[in-house]
Amino acid sequence: MPPCPASARRFPRAGILSAVPPAARSPQSPQLNAELARVALEVLDHDATYAETALEEVELPGQHARGVTFETVSFRSVDLSGSQLEHLNVADARFSGCNLANVQARAAGITRVSIESSRLTGIALTEASVHDLTVQGCRVDLASFGFSRLARVTFEDCLLAHTSFLDAQLESVRFHDCDLSGADFRGAVLRHCEFRRVELSGLEGVQSLRGAAMEWSDIIGMAGVWAAALGIEVLDAD
Repeated sequence: MPPCPASARRFPRAGILSAVPPAARSPQSPQLNAELARVALEVLDHDATYAETALEEVELPGQHARGVTFETVSFRSVDLSGSQLEHLNVADARFSGCNLANVQARAAGITRVSIESSRLTGIALTEASVHDLTVQGCRVDLASFGFSRLARVTFEDCLLAHTSFLDAQLESVRFHDCDLSGADFRGAVLRHCEFRRVELSGLEGVQSLRGAAMEWSDIIGMAGVWAAALGIEVLDAD
């Protein structure tokens, strides 16, 4: 039997790494009325619903309220830092220039929400249901989405260093121009997710990225990450 030609022994880049994956679906935008009533809040009440309102330059740090609902609300320069808002529900809302650092919102429901130019350092949306969320130009470092379900979510130009997606389910989640260094994807399940121009050094749970799509230049650029995950040692050139 003649030897197999060298061309046939080469790894076929097409068919595995070059196959076109299903595109991640874009998040739906919030549905906000043109005119919202501006209100001033001093405290959030348990199980309260705030709807069709605009909150601007409101200081509400350290709130303790369960079951709060925001529906069709615009937030501008609102400070909710350090608040404990278990079972929070937010639908059709826009956040701009807000401080959501260290907000604890276990079992939250997030639907059709956009967040831009805001601080989310240390936010904990654990065991949450997050659908149609856009986060742009934000600090989301040291945050946690552990055990949550994220669908149709886009992070763009965000700092996500050391953020946890432990045992989370991600579907159509896009990371564009983000720093994910030291992020934790252990036990996560990804479907139709995109990583474009991202920093992944020190990532935990690299194996969980199965099901994600990346640009070829990013895959080559992060060869060291893949090698470390597989336990491959790098040899010096002869």
